[in-house]
Amino acid sequence: MNGQSANTVWSITEVNEYIRLVLESQTPLNNIWLRGEISNFKNHYKTGHYYFTVKDEMSALRAVMFRGANASLTFVPQDGMKVLLRGKIVSYPRDGQTQIVVAEMVPDGAGSLAIAFEQLRRRLEAEGLFAAERKRPLPRYPKSIGIVTSPTGAAIHDMIRVAGRRYPAARLILYPALVQGEGAPLSLRTGVDFFNSVEDLVDVIILGRGGGSMEDLWAFNDEALARCVAASRIPVISAVGHESDVTICDFVADYRASTPSAAAEAAVPDRTDLLQMLSHYASALQRRVDGELRAREDALRVRAENRMLRAPEELFDLRRLHLCHREERVQSLLKAGLESSRAALARTAAALDGRNPLSILTRGYAMVTDAQGATRTKAASFTAGEQAVLCFADGTVKTTVDATILK
Repeated sequence: MNGQSANTVWSITEVNEYIRLVLESQTPLNNIWLRGEISNFKNHYKTGHYYFTVKDEMSALRAVMFRGANASLTFVPQDGMKVLLRGKIVSYPRDGQTQIVVAEMVPDGAGSLAIAFEQLRRRLEAEGLFAAERKRPLPRYPKSIGIVTSPTGAAIHDMIRVAGRRYPAARLILYPALVQGEGAPLSLRTGVDFFNSVEDLVDVIILGRGGGSMEDLWAFNDEALARCVAASRIPVISAVGHESDVTICDFVADYRASTPSAAAEAAVPDRTDLLQMLSHYASALQRRVDGELRAREDALRVRAENRMLRAPEELFDLRRLHLCHREERVQSLLKAGLESSRAALARTAAALDGRNPLSILTRGYAMVTDAQGATRTKAASFTAGEQAVLCFADGTVKTTVDATILK
């Protein structure tokens, strides 16, 4: 178009196309940062794109943030929010509108940061990441403590000093990390992941930094970092800023310390308290031992004062007398038993003697059998001329039956 004369008439399309080409040729406008306030914000729910206007005191510029770009936002933009935008200035020939295609957006200023903070806090709280039942207790006597913070800040020196004074037995392992700026969230996450990746390296992790503005502490409000802390298999202490500073990591961590120094105090026991406790236990044990010894001495003294111990011959005499008594009792029992047995035997012998057939024969009776020795008890069992045997007490008589006389 430069070769055209002054009276050349351009079409609207040509003008808009020329503007587009000029904008695209301007390298600074292809990746530019803008500061402004959002207005007329619309979330296109079908496509997922954001459409809004960004403005300052004098001018306004239309903006669009496509779904692929806004998926990484940790907050939902809203009217009145001050933001920093990075994107590309473009112009569409169809309507001649100039706008910025936003690739990145972050809150700008305390007000916008507070809105983004509250939005993320509510969302993570609704997911249960702040629930008390998922928080784990801190180890009582940690052997090693992992610290994720800046190696040059005052926070690490405070933690080393406090932990060394309270519990020098614990080993401190520092993972040097960025604590503010664009790369800080990733650096902090990497530190937490590192301690979780090495088995039994540390017993607890302290994540934090010293004080600063809300912008300085913003890395600890990163959603990905919050989820990393929640997923840690090792208990995490959040120690960010001062007591009045509150971050998302404070809510999701297993323990929130008001300062880095307070985190070191929470992570380790106090040596003085331990020494006092040990002294108390030692005193209690000594009292118990002393009491047991006194009780044993008293029992021994009572036994030592016993008359039997002082005159053991009396104990022998007593034992001898006791044995004599037992011997007399045994003899008496044996004599009584023997007499009882003799009487029972006499009764049995008398009973048996009464039933002895020979005993009956001595009183004049005789037992009759036939020649074969079979007992005959009836006269009718004999016939004349049959032999019979008469058994008397002193012998037998053989005879022949002359006749049988029946009653």
